[in-house]
Amino acid sequence: MPQDVKEVFGGALAAKVRALAPSMTRSMQRVAETVASDPAGCAALTVTRLAERTGTSEATVVRTARLLGYPGYRDLRLALAGLAAQQQSGRAPAITTDIAVDDPIADVVAKLAHDERQTLADTAAGLDTVQLGAAVAALATARRTDVYGVGASGLVAQDLVQKLLRIGLMAHAHSDPHLAVTNAVQLRAGDVAVAITHSGATRDVIEPLRAAFERGATTVAITGRPGGAVAQYADHVLTTSTARESELRPAAMSSRTSQLLVVDCLFVGVAQRTYDTAAPALAASYEALAHRHR
Repeated sequence: MPQDVKEVFGGALAAKVRALAPSMTRSMQRVAETVASDPAGCAALTVTRLAERTGTSEATVVRTARLLGYPGYRDLRLALAGLAAQQQSGRAPAITTDIAVDDPIADVVAKLAHDERQTLADTAAGLDTVQLGAAVAALATARRTDVYGVGASGLVAQDLVQKLLRIGLMAHAHSDPHLAVTNAVQLRAGDVAVAITHSGATRDVIEPLRAAFERGATTVAITGRPGGAVAQYADHVLTTSTARESELRPAAMSSRTSQLLVVDCLFVGVAQRTYDTAAPALAASYEALAHRHR
């Protein structure tokens, strides 16, 4: 098999390991680097054997698998077996998240649809429903909710706020870091602040969340990196899938899908808890919009 073909398939996993390395402990890095350098060999190992090979623990192996975007070690092992098979054959899989510049549009549609389904499934499997329920309870009774996000996460922040407003709740989205902090310092107990950041390290989102946290507001983080800096100021952490990135589909696209799923879960949960007031408010908003277009 040509070396360059092997590098194409192994390189994506290695790149992901390098990107996540700063958020890993040294023992987790050993596990990640081992599976990236020898997917075929590691696919044949049980969680116990891989822990022995890397001089770590079974718990570390499982945590590493989850940080790499898999619900558990079994899922990582299956992915490694598939990667090893691709390397052996030298052929690209029929459906892959890697979109080439010269891909026909039909292939682009198929690949994106496959990746979207996988991202949603991974997010649903990894979402902590206890944390979700607590966040829903806080939002349903909040005097006011502020939501922080920049870039693509800012669009998701606007989506959550628009949903909350339509069921009669007071909510604001902030993408400007100065306005975000200015508003955050006005929050207090009984208010909610939500930070949306795929990396978990976006300073323009972390700073207002910290300000809200220090003033007693209930804080929620929606992030693909539950061990990131944003988590230290979050009462509740909702983890999204860390979908594999490619040159033509960066994290800003792949993360948005999982973020929107979490936002929809929050909204439906809040609407259920506040149904007596949410239903008439939603009906009124529909009527107002329909009247505007008559």
